[in-house]
Amino acid sequence: MRFGQIHRLMTDALASLGLMALLTSGRLNDWIAGPIVVGMLAAITLPERFLKDNRLTQFAMVTSVVLLLVQMLRLGSGTDILEAAVEFAAALQVIRVLTREGAAHDQQIILLALLHLIAGAVVGGGLAYGACFLAFLVVAPGALVLSHLRREVEGNYQQGARDRTGLPVDVPRILRSRRVVSRQLLVFTCSLSIPIFLFTALLFVLFPRVGLSLFLINPGAGTRVVGFAEEVNLGRVGTIRSDPTIVMRVFPATVPSPAPQRLGLYLAGAKFDEYDGRAWRRTQSGRQLADQVAGSFRLGFPVGQPQKNRMRIDLEPISPQVLFLPEQVLTFTLHQPDSALPDHREPGIFVDGEEIYSYEGGDGQGLRYFVQQADLMGRRPLHPVPAHRHRYLGLPPKLSDKVAALARRWAPEGLAPFEAARAIERRLRIDYTYDLSSPSGSSANPLEHFLFESKRGHCEYYSTAMAMMLRTLDIPSRNVTGFVGGTYNRFGEFYAVRQADAHSWVEALLPKRGWVRFDPTPPAGALPDAHPGAISTIREMLEALSQRWDRHVVGYDLNQQVSLWRDIVRKYRGFQPKSSSRSGATPSPKRIGLALFGVLLLGGSLYLYYRTRTKRDEDDNPPDAETVARLQAAALYQKLELVMAKRGIPRAVGIPPWRHASSIADADHPDAEEVLELTERYLTARFGGAPLDEEQQRDYLSRVRRLQSADQNHPPASEPSPLSAT
Repeated sequence: MRFGQIHRLMTDALASLGLMALLTSGRLNDWIAGPIVVGMLAAITLPERFLKDNRLTQFAMVTSVVLLLVQMLRLGSGTDILEAAVEFAAALQVIRVLTREGAAHDQQIILLALLHLIAGAVVGGGLAYGACFLAFLVVAPGALVLSHLRREVEGNYQQGARDRTGLPVDVPRILRSRRVVSRQLLVFTCSLSIPIFLFTALLFVLFPRVGLSLFLINPGAGTRVVGFAEEVNLGRVGTIRSDPTIVMRVFPATVPSPAPQRLGLYLAGAKFDEYDGRAWRRTQSGRQLADQVAGSFRLGFPVGQPQKNRMRIDLEPISPQVLFLPEQVLTFTLHQPDSALPDHREPGIFVDGEEIYSYEGGDGQGLRYFVQQADLMGRRPLHPVPAHRHRYLGLPPKLSDKVAALARRWAPEGLAPFEAARAIERRLRIDYTYDLSSPSGSSANPLEHFLFESKRGHCEYYSTAMAMMLRTLDIPSRNVTGFVGGTYNRFGEFYAVRQADAHSWVEALLPKRGWVRFDPTPPAGALPDAHPGAISTIREMLEALSQRWDRHVVGYDLNQQVSLWRDIVRKYRGFQPKSSSRSGATPSPKRIGLALFGVLLLGGSLYLYYRTRTKRDEDDNPPDAETVARLQAAALYQKLELVMAKRGIPRAVGIPPWRHASSIADADHPDAEEVLELTERYLTARFGGAPLDEEQQRDYLSRVRRLQSADQNHPPASEPSPLSAT
């Protein structure tokens, strides 16, 4: 491949990787990211002759000014300064690639790509960024070397330098040449990424952790999760049942073998007590700081309850910032990495009247917390005071009497509250059909349309119907939204809880039982669709890699650093002999000698292999006819140089052959005409693509010998010619 093509290809690859590091962070607005992708593709694929159009340059200048003004206006409207700067830098890269001319512009592209890579670590840093970083590390050395070579070629041309033939430097010819960049050079420059990567990894491991990104100015609002705001319209949760985005990862303390594919775990995130006919809301939305005892947050269980399961939950950055907790939680504890910053603040934990926990602050990278469950069959009442019962018995003003009649028909008078709730739950599960596209949502009264007409709907319709029917039977109830279970990831050994696992169920306040969960949704609809096969396996692998990347790279903190060093020391001591580890004895001279002999033997073997391989490659790849012709021409000219040196007109180092011959002619030397003609024939044979045949070579040698014989008849001048002194 030609020098110019390889240089452009590697520069474009570096620019694309820098932009991908930004785009995969998700921080760029769609109306910015879309044109950037289209513009970059156009800049890479357009031929160079179109990129040199002056109209394109003028358009790029106008676009740059307009983008700068737009970003300044956005800053005035409250846009984050980091976000605006990153978007503008990405647009500048596209403009620079579109209008580049020469090595100086290519070096600007490389610099912008490096800045994009750094910015990507600030605004993103996920697994996709890690892939971009590794690819960038491989391409960068080659792109820098080629850019430097081209800069030198163009610099020599601008300084009026000439090539070895005496002609001005032909930059287009060099860019078209296939001999400038060999395959070995590319492999060598790209292999430089190996020591660079090792050195970078060593710095990463050894450098002290501060536990916080110093450049993380605004971490963003996180993934928007539907169903956990102060008010939720009927039908909103069902719209995300096909979204595979991970919300949290659950790590149980023990997982049976084989591990179940689904985890039967209900994780509550919001609880609502008032329904107005179309939407659920919380009447007591106030919250306060949660009490913390010895680093743990204790829920409404008395001290001394038997403990059951302990699990770890890694919550992704979400909005609203809600903590999802399973039933019968005894305590939960936040995991906070050590920080070297004195003003590092832990996230604040808040609790509302429904005992729903939320948080504020933190580093914007999500939250990790440990949950300890109590070994109980039911929850204690959170509000045993009778004055609070009325909040969970309210009915919409336009609720039809048919709902109460249906509830009494399904749960006849005389049944205990628990049995009545089970009866309603069972009838909804059996007599109704789960359907994400229920027509009840467009009705003026969606609940009654669902119960008496369509009899099809998703989880919110079922939970709302059961809650209202329980209230008509004077059983306090509330609607709960959260997530059900998760899918087991065998590569990461965790349960991935996705947006598709969002669910809605009912809690009823029963005598002597407290709040008891009921799930009236048919079993087929309570779980998201499974997608087995190769696609699911690949997705699990990528999710496990992403989890490990976030934990061991993005979340690499002081605790992990200390643990790593302890493991290294422990393994090192494990390899030592017991007697040596106890006495601290140094290795014997015999062992040192054997080790040195082994190193020398290995080095000698590698050297012999390299020499043998090099010789074999030379034998397998003989030079072509063009190369042989150039070598023959060079050998003939060397004989001419020896004769010229004897004649007192030697060619100085650094003087091109044609310039040397012209200087001899200007000095009116008696051999000037012959030397000039022989030099011209040499240049034509070596660089002009007109090799000398055998007859021409014999003629060339005979003419050189005649010059030599003339040298013997006429001794050289007593002083060297002025040309030789130059």
